[in-house]
Amino acid sequence: MSKLSRATLIVALSFAINKILAIARQLIIARQFGLSAELDVFNVANNVPDMLYSLISGGALAMAIIPVLSEVLSKEGREESWRVFSRVANIAFLITAVLSILVGIFAEPLVSSPWGIAPGFTAQQQALVVEIMRLDLIATLIFSMAGLLVAGLQANQHFLLPAVAPIMYNLGQIFGAVVLAPQESLTIAGITLPAYGMGVYGIVYGVLIGSVLYFITLIPGLFRYQFKWFPGLGTQNTYVRKILNMLTPRVGSMLCYQLTFIARDNFASYLSEGAPTALTYGWMIQQVPETLIGTAIGTALLPTISELFAQDKKAEYHATINRVARVIIALAIPITIVLSLTLRPFLEFAFGFEYAATDQLLWVTRGFLVGLLGHCLLELSSRLFFSQQNAIIPLIAAVLNLIIYIVSGNFLSQSIDAPGLALADSIAFTFQAVFLLVLFSIRQRKNMAERDPIHKELREFSKERNQTILRTIVGTVAAGTVAWFTLQHSSLQNPLMLGMLSFLSGIVIILPFVWKEIKVFLHM
Repeated sequence: MSKLSRATLIVALSFAINKILAIARQLIIARQFGLSAELDVFNVANNVPDMLYSLISGGALAMAIIPVLSEVLSKEGREESWRVFSRVANIAFLITAVLSILVGIFAEPLVSSPWGIAPGFTAQQQALVVEIMRLDLIATLIFSMAGLLVAGLQANQHFLLPAVAPIMYNLGQIFGAVVLAPQESLTIAGITLPAYGMGVYGIVYGVLIGSVLYFITLIPGLFRYQFKWFPGLGTQNTYVRKILNMLTPRVGSMLCYQLTFIARDNFASYLSEGAPTALTYGWMIQQVPETLIGTAIGTALLPTISELFAQDKKAEYHATINRVARVIIALAIPITIVLSLTLRPFLEFAFGFEYAATDQLLWVTRGFLVGLLGHCLLELSSRLFFSQQNAIIPLIAAVLNLIIYIVSGNFLSQSIDAPGLALADSIAFTFQAVFLLVLFSIRQRKNMAERDPIHKELREFSKERNQTILRTIVGTVAAGTVAWFTLQHSSLQNPLMLGMLSFLSGIVIILPFVWKEIKVFLHM
């Protein structure tokens, strides 16, 4: 196996464990609160703090810092890379702290204004959103520093601790859900747990505990890679300036991404009760395969292709991109169809909702799953530009994404309620991914002379991708047919067993059609 394949498997395995814990946490919460107004409040209150984290350290700075740190490591050495890292971390902490204070001060208008996150909530709900949001800002500060540590470790090609940290975060949240939140004691595996009856606040304190565990988990990695902290901002340093120059458009891109969630909750606050929570759960379910396929590959990919680009290894750079694209296509398309067809028994078993609520969640999740391939390809396409230290084009694509989401979300939510918002998400993000991939391909061909050997190889890569698409579509039709037939004609009564049998029957059918891409994955 290649280093990239091993790194991807490490990240994917830890993500899988993390997702299992996250789903367990959500199921515990769902069974306590249902599709209720109180849980709607909690889910909505997370949006602005999550946006701050994503804008500063989570998604924005990580994508900007990794390509530059990879360059520093290869040219200047580890000590200089930590010097650059420290200066950027100091800047990020100051910005996060100031913005957190401002959000805390202006939380009320951010929630209740017509363009806020929950204008359709009652006054009592809005007041609760404000309180929870202010508590979440504490966790945001901790996460911001932890997000930077993750970027620093990944730039050093270390993926284990950054992958374990989210698992610890979920354990903290589970503690909040099973101990702090319940009014009555829960008994798990014969053990009766204490119950502190804190309600939705118990979940919030679980988030705070989880954020501390997340941060602590990363610390051993700093010792392994001889971390040194340097004071000062270092804005005159060439590498720091490179990161900051990339960061501005990247922040804009992440702002557009987060605004889709704000817009989603704005639209959903006017829909039927439970719509915001159904959208949260539907998004969570779609994120399981998206994380295991797109995010896992993208996380391991960025340091690798950044290093290849910095070393001007064109052939290896494009070959790696082609292999990753083929693997994503071969995995995402079958999962979308087979999971969409076999989803209902899983939802019935996991959530225990009444038929109408299950039906709402089913169609919301299907709406999100339509965009699974687009989301996975976006994990690749955005990193292609960042590996070349270009953050402007992803910003343009993100702006177009937001515009398309708002227009389509406004129309579709009025037409088909909450599933319309999920479908609008799929439309917008798929467009963004295709836009970036097409533009990247055009730019690469334009920058190459016809006599460049890579030019011929790019044509071969295109043929390979087309073959992958064709085989995957044919196999998916067969797999979907078998999965649906199994679901309709099986005599199993247990919904979990029925769902697993139907889903796995479809996966078994697709394997021969995508086996070539599975072998490609092992040698990416």
